[in-house]
Amino acid sequence: MQTDVVILAAGQGSRMKSVLPKVMHPLAGKPMLQHVIDTASQLSEANLHVVIGHGAERVQQLLADQPVSQALQAQQLGTGHAVAQALPACQADSLVLILYGDVPLIQASTLIELLHQAQQGHLGLLTVELSDPTGYGRIVRNPVRDVVAIVEHKDATEEQRAIAEVNTGIMAVPAVLLRRWLPQLSAENAQGEYYLTDIIAMAASEGVRISAIQPQTEQEVQGVNNRQQLAELERWHQQQQAETLMAAGVTLMDPARIDIRGHLRVGQDVVIDINCIFEGDVEIAEGVSIGPHCVIRNSRIAAGARIEAHSLLDGAVVGEQSVVGPFARLRPGTELAAECKIGNFVETKKARIAQGSKVNHLSYIGDAQIGEQSNIGAGTITCNYDGQNKYETVIGDRAFIGSNTALVAPVRVGNDATVAAGSTITKDTPDGQLAVGRARQQLISHWKRSN
Repeated sequence: MQTDVVILAAGQGSRMKSVLPKVMHPLAGKPMLQHVIDTASQLSEANLHVVIGHGAERVQQLLADQPVSQALQAQQLGTGHAVAQALPACQADSLVLILYGDVPLIQASTLIELLHQAQQGHLGLLTVELSDPTGYGRIVRNPVRDVVAIVEHKDATEEQRAIAEVNTGIMAVPAVLLRRWLPQLSAENAQGEYYLTDIIAMAASEGVRISAIQPQTEQEVQGVNNRQQLAELERWHQQQQAETLMAAGVTLMDPARIDIRGHLRVGQDVVIDINCIFEGDVEIAEGVSIGPHCVIRNSRIAAGARIEAHSLLDGAVVGEQSVVGPFARLRPGTELAAECKIGNFVETKKARIAQGSKVNHLSYIGDAQIGEQSNIGAGTITCNYDGQNKYETVIGDRAFIGSNTALVAPVRVGNDATVAAGSTITKDTPDGQLAVGRARQQLISHWKRSN
């Protein structure tokens, strides 16, 4: 059966104390709403609809070029009113799955089970039991344990407030039932809003079975209302990812001090020291060692490589048995072959460095190709930008570039060529030759320093 997923993302989130719409606040490196969209996209035959409202322009920027439709809730009059804005775009005979943009960690497996309940003509309801249910709508059951109503906290009696089972707000309902029930909602309650939860009582009165299931963990359905809750959920999510890594054969020097903000794929016997951050798509092969305080973004690191402390890799490829850092920065387009060395305070950008070559100290290598077994001395820079255009520097195999050399691109240094320390090279250096580009040193006799 066709599924229409309605994601409610119109709320202001005033307790976040932010001009940024609540659903746009990031968890693990991407907006909470994007987490929900990504999970819902895993469902087969699902059309996605996002209800926007507060900060609609910011949310629309996120939704641009994504396979979702949008419905505007101009006035935030409650969850029932929000679903009604998207209902016209849902197919008449579909199942409607209702999700929330500020509940980012819901799992696809849970949603599949919830939809299975609704496919049997039931109303699928996701509930959870909390040690402190304050603020949540309580699940009211009859003596034979059937769900008959949901009572919001502000409207609940003291007896009802003692109930530990609460509503998550996530449910799956046949569209035909929603079209009948939503117009019957009333705003005569403490909040003056149209509660979606009131359809539970309508279902019970019509004899529609309400099938309640629960998630594996309460964090899966935990909503975010303030920054403290966001931080708590972030730490829990990072802990789950850390445990997954360790189960895959990764050594984490401290599982509480790692952040994964994207997709991290790892081989066996990888060692990751403290306070490392992984962003975007990162692939780390077997036997790699990552030192403390590194940031690795959209990069691939081959087997046996070592990334020393305080290094930043962004859009880089590191070859087998290569060493990077400490305090190195590899910018986009950097490609290191096997057994390369990029040392302390070296920056590379759009640089292809062949096997066995070394850039050990205090250098900038940008828009460059370096051959095999070449050595780049400390303080060497490729002068690749003239203020308007970028130019390439090409260095051959087994070249030796002396310390404090400026290579003014476009320029080529041949195989087995040597550049003397302190040179400024503006012309090509042929294979096997020595290039010296220094100003002549002069000695001034009888010179005295002024007092």
